[in-house]
Amino acid sequence: MEHSPIGNTLGHKLDHPLLDAWITDWLAEDLHHGDVTSWSVMPDARQAQGSCVAKQDLVLCGLPLFLRVLARTTSNLKVECLVEEGQAIAEGETLLRLEGEIHGILAGERLGLNLLQHLTGIATQARQFADAVAGTQARVVDTRKTLPGLRFLQRYAVRVGGCYNHRYDLGGGVLIKENHIRGAGSIAAAVQSAKTNAPHALRIEVEVTDFAEMREAIQAGADVVMLDNMTPNQCAQAVSEVEKKVILEASGGIHLGNVRDYAEAGVDIISVGALTHSIQAADISLLLSS
Repeated sequence: MEHSPIGNTLGHKLDHPLLDAWITDWLAEDLHHGDVTSWSVMPDARQAQGSCVAKQDLVLCGLPLFLRVLARTTSNLKVECLVEEGQAIAEGETLLRLEGEIHGILAGERLGLNLLQHLTGIATQARQFADAVAGTQARVVDTRKTLPGLRFLQRYAVRVGGCYNHRYDLGGGVLIKENHIRGAGSIAAAVQSAKTNAPHALRIEVEVTDFAEMREAIQAGADVVMLDNMTPNQCAQAVSEVEKKVILEASGGIHLGNVRDYAEAGVDIISVGALTHSIQAADISLLLSS
């Protein structure tokens, strides 16, 4: 069995300056008192072999991270990867085979699988959304509705699945929403203040709930208008009226059953919080040979 590179495949780059520190913290959470079960049941060190298998159809994401975790816990780890990051995998397909010291494999198994299953769940759903809007101009994007501490990884999974990222954090763009408008007094006042005080290179986006607010936002100089909880027909009307003066984003109540309708309405961006906040982990197993 040959070592496989613990890196990136199919052009997907999973790298962050804090990634190793995160793994250290995550492992400490699970191994603060050691692995009592493994060492009491198998007191002697021994080599083990095993394989990871997809228990459902999925889009694989997080493989480099899974291997990075196991490399931290397992001496003499050898891995043979049979698939690539971002690849569509059929139920029953073997993802990889591995060999290493059994205590190390079991010490990193749960953390590695948790991450792999969670990110694969995101990528799998993102691919469904990307496929649903294929052939239109619309891009499906995520939101800031991510788990604390996992935003970087969740957004990576969204990209692996074929969708796109919205602003990364509160400093990544001006997004004026209802409470900002209430605080500023009006849409026009909020936009004008943002133009005066925000970094000049940032786009200004305004969330609106009706056509009167949309017109006020455009008149005030917004670069992007978010159409909040509008129907596909209302979005199509907005597209016709705006005539490409601004970027239009549809948001709110959008799911796999209606995302194509919003895309065909002609909006540029479709934001879907469920890409990261309502994910079912993919079913992937790691079984060792007896």
